[in-house]
Amino acid sequence: MVLPAPTSPPDTTALGHRTRTGPDRPLPGRAVSQVVRRLQSGYQQDAPWAVGAVARLRREAGREAHVNPTAWGLDHLETLAELREQHKEAERQSHGGGTADSANLTSRDWMRREVRERREETAVHLAVTLWALHQQSLRDEAMHRSGWTLGRAVRRLAQGGTGTRDAPEPSEDAGPDGSGRREVGPVEEASEPIRRRFVRVGSASDTEVLATRLRELVLLLRSSRIPLDYARLADQMLRWQDENRRDGVRREWGRDFHRRYWTTDSEGVHESEDTPAEDPEAAAEVLLLEEQDAYA
Repeated sequence: MVLPAPTSPPDTTALGHRTRTGPDRPLPGRAVSQVVRRLQSGYQQDAPWAVGAVARLRREAGREAHVNPTAWGLDHLETLAELREQHKEAERQSHGGGTADSANLTSRDWMRREVRERREETAVHLAVTLWALHQQSLRDEAMHRSGWTLGRAVRRLAQGGTGTRDAPEPSEDAGPDGSGRREVGPVEEASEPIRRRFVRVGSASDTEVLATRLRELVLLLRSSRIPLDYARLADQMLRWQDENRRDGVRREWGRDFHRRYWTTDSEGVHESEDTPAEDPEAAAEVLLLEEQDAYA
C-alpha cells in the first residue's frame, strides 16, 4: 500500500555515491545503521541475544511493521522512535525551547506527520528484516556494508561474482610490479535472468510487491555472499514511498547498475572492491538546493 503524498521538495538526497551522514541523514538510514551494526557484531560473535533477535527479524521479512504481534519488542522501531524524539528536542532547542506537541497541530499537520512516520517505520522495518534474512547463517562476513548500493550488488551478482574479493587480471597499464586495474565485464554480459529480477524490483507498484521482489534478490545475494548497504536502502525506501520522488530512487538504482566498476591489483594483494569509476553524468550534477524538510 502506498500512502498519499504531500507535495515534495526537489529530490537532492544523493549525488552519485555521495550520501549524507550524521545528523543530516534521514532518520531511517540512521536508525538502520545503529541497529544493524550492533546486531551484526553480536551475531558474528554468536551472542545469544543477537542470534535470537536476528531469527525473529528474519521471520518478519516482507511483512508490514507493527502488524504481527510476535514482532513487538524488537528494537529497530524503538531506535527510530528515540531518534525522532532527539530530532524533536533539537528542533525545540533551535527555536528557543518552544514546544510543538500534537495538541498544537492542525488536522492537516497531524495527517502529514502520520504519513511521514508510517513511511519511516516501513523503510526501517523493510531494511532491517531483509538484512536479517541476508545475514542468516553467515558468521564470517558482514552482509551490511557501506557503499554496496543495490545496483552495485546486483551488478556483481549478474556478472557471476561472489563476495567482495577475487583475483583480478592486471590491466594493460599495469606497472612493472603487475599492479594495475581492469574493468569488470561490460553490462551486456550480465546475466539476463538476474537483470530481469532487478527490472521487476524497479517496476514494483506498491510496498508489498517491492518487499517481495527485494526478498527474492536478497536470497540470491546471500547465496553469493554479496553485501548490501542497508542504511542507504532504508533512505531510498523512505523516498520510494512518495510517488513524486520514486523516479529519483529508480535513477539511482539504474545508474549504480550501469556504472563502470574496476578491480584493483597491487603488491601481490588481489582484491575486487568493485570501485566505481567516475560517472561523468553524475559528476556533472550540482546540488542547487539543500534538501528541505520533505515531511513538513
